[in-house]
Amino acid sequence: MEKRLLLISNSTNYRDDYLAHAKTYIKSFLGDKARQVLFVPYASVAMTYDEYFNKVNNVFMDLQYEVKSIHDAKNKSSAVENAEAIVVGGGNTFHLTHMLHENNIIKPIRKKVETGTPYLGWSAGSNVACPTLMTTNDMPVIQPKSFETLNLVPFQINPHYTDTPIPNYKGETREERIKEFMVLNPNYKVVGLKEGTMLLIENGKVTLLGNKTVKIFQYKKPSLEYDKAATLDFLLS
Repeated sequence: MEKRLLLISNSTNYRDDYLAHAKTYIKSFLGDKARQVLFVPYASVAMTYDEYFNKVNNVFMDLQYEVKSIHDAKNKSSAVENAEAIVVGGGNTFHLTHMLHENNIIKPIRKKVETGTPYLGWSAGSNVACPTLMTTNDMPVIQPKSFETLNLVPFQINPHYTDTPIPNYKGETREERIKEFMVLNPNYKVVGLKEGTMLLIENGKVTLLGNKTVKIFQYKKPSLEYDKAATLDFLLS
């Protein structure tokens, strides 16, 4: 079966409510077949998993989906195997990756998504859909067993991407950091996913959703901007 993923850059746009910009897309993506979703809150560090669950549950209840959190499940692998859809929230990508490895759910999630179970993630949750966490923006607050993540797509994502100049700032830009990654990892494409945008992967196609362009980096090639009219299927090759 074809994999189905909705990978969102961010949870909150400026002056918007939590996930407000994505709710219509989430509803369209999940549809009516999945009535219950399994939430993975492991990117949270400062907020408890219960608090994070409640925050996400408020949004999904409004969309008429029941939410179960994997942190409440006694058998994590069984929870994944029985999931109708998998939702992975944002936060700290290093902590999320650490917990995915600690709970031995990397392979079960990968298997579920490869057999058609919808996967929805935002920020860190989009980051871990990639082969590695190495294009995250996050501080390494904990050392995971490995940088390997879910490998649901063959490209890397840099969530919250911006190339807007910061006044009086002389440090590395996001583009410069991504190009450093590409020097050492030349076989990967990197998607700079801007605030308010998301990628829909289904039927072997990649579609940009949202109100901005996306920037794509390839080794020894110019970085290019693409809008919603562009064909992005080459990301899957």
